[in-house]
Amino acid sequence: MAGNKILIVEDDRTLLEGLKYSLTREGYRVSTATDGVQALELAREEKPDLIILDIMLPELDGLEVCRILRKEGMAIPILMLTAKVEEIDRVVGLELGADDYITKPFSLRELLARIRASLRRVEMTQWEVSQQAPPRLRFGDLEIDLPRHQVTLGDSVLSLSRKEFELLAFLAKNRGLVISRDTLLEKIWGYEYEGDTRTVDVHIRWLREKIESDSANPRRILTVRGVGYKFEG
Repeated sequence: MAGNKILIVEDDRTLLEGLKYSLTREGYRVSTATDGVQALELAREEKPDLIILDIMLPELDGLEVCRILRKEGMAIPILMLTAKVEEIDRVVGLELGADDYITKPFSLRELLARIRASLRRVEMTQWEVSQQAPPRLRFGDLEIDLPRHQVTLGDSVLSLSRKEFELLAFLAKNRGLVISRDTLLEKIWGYEYEGDTRTVDVHIRWLREKIESDSANPRRILTVRGVGYKFEG
């Protein structure tokens, strides 16, 4: 998907310039920022197709940048970079709306695969909505408007990240079917996630907190122990 615009946010200038050079050679249009404030300004002005966002940044850290962008309704795919190995950093990033993460050090090949997967998911979702899916899915007081990427519960419009919306829409379109975590990783994230099915679990938990009346005792998204999840509506 060469030609897409990518914003790289990284305060290590050596790494930043290396990434810019490599992605430009791959045909991407690249802009850069070295702190969180500049990242927000460029994201708002340029509306890139994807953001590569380091967690450890001056001014505003990457987690806060991600939170602000999602609060403002920007559904741009966000790939977070982290030098930390603690699970909490990854989980917090996902909960704030990041689509993916990659831990330093990483290979250029791995990064390019993640970028292509994220961009491919956006294109595939748009294609599925326009070619196959009914415009709206309704389950009681829950309505999923596929063309508008909007979910309403009663009279309230819910604030969902791109991945939360895609996950909910996929489960809803397969209502009643038990879908494994591995399948959800493949369909929603677009590549093998090295077996890290916690990514799915985090997004399911976040969805439940938004669409269930009691997230501790869900009635819409059910866990099938040892297998995966199913949507009952």
